[in-house]
Amino acid sequence: MMNNLQGKTAFVTGGTKGIGFGIAAALLQKGVNVAITGRSQSTVRDAIKKLNENGNDSTYAIGVEADVRNMESQKEAVSQIVEEFGRMDFVIANAGLGHFASVKDLTLTEWNETIETNLTGVFLTLKASLDQLIKNKGYFITISSLAGTNFFANGSAYNASKFGVTGFTQAAMLDLRKDGVKVSTIMPGSVATHFNGNEPNEEDDWKIQIEDVGQIVVDLLQMHPRTLPSKVEVRPSVPKSSS
Repeated sequence: MMNNLQGKTAFVTGGTKGIGFGIAAALLQKGVNVAITGRSQSTVRDAIKKLNENGNDSTYAIGVEADVRNMESQKEAVSQIVEEFGRMDFVIANAGLGHFASVKDLTLTEWNETIETNLTGVFLTLKASLDQLIKNKGYFITISSLAGTNFFANGSAYNASKFGVTGFTQAAMLDLRKDGVKVSTIMPGSVATHFNGNEPNEEDDWKIQIEDVGQIVVDLLQMHPRTLPSKVEVRPSVPKSSS
């Protein structure tokens, strides 16, 4: 039995570009109404325009300016989403950033921004969404990284945040499954996105594409209810470098 996604609603943080945008686009095509958030109203507006131009006739996307680092902002985003769609079934905590430097050079500001966005932001997103997720027997998915189990030089802040996301998600899975809420984390390797100032181009065709991550989210949501892939590692099939 495959779960029917028609008429459900998803909340995707950091959905204006990259992985979040790819997830939102994939969900729209499967009959899911989608709300994306971002910190800039202009980027949110531009992303919504693109999503709705290429979406499914039966679904649509809305955008909310919100900051995952602020609990009140996340609560307000959830409130707006429920007011618009009447429900919220799926939450994809995707918003993230990276500061990469040796611990000798990493600043306190960079450390705090990384941890507050990548890790605390996931916690606040879940807390703000929890009533809806429990009510609708929903699904909470985090976007971690292979950097959440594999450390590397100049990655202290990013590694710490993603190791934290991986651990937090797995613990939340154990906490919430008795409430009928499914929880998974997706851990991509190299993805062709704008992350950390990268500009995707045809030379990135060996990397995971954003639509591939979107497909993984869809596959998780359509999994038979009895089965839970709680942690999904994904990497390029044939990388140009280790991932």
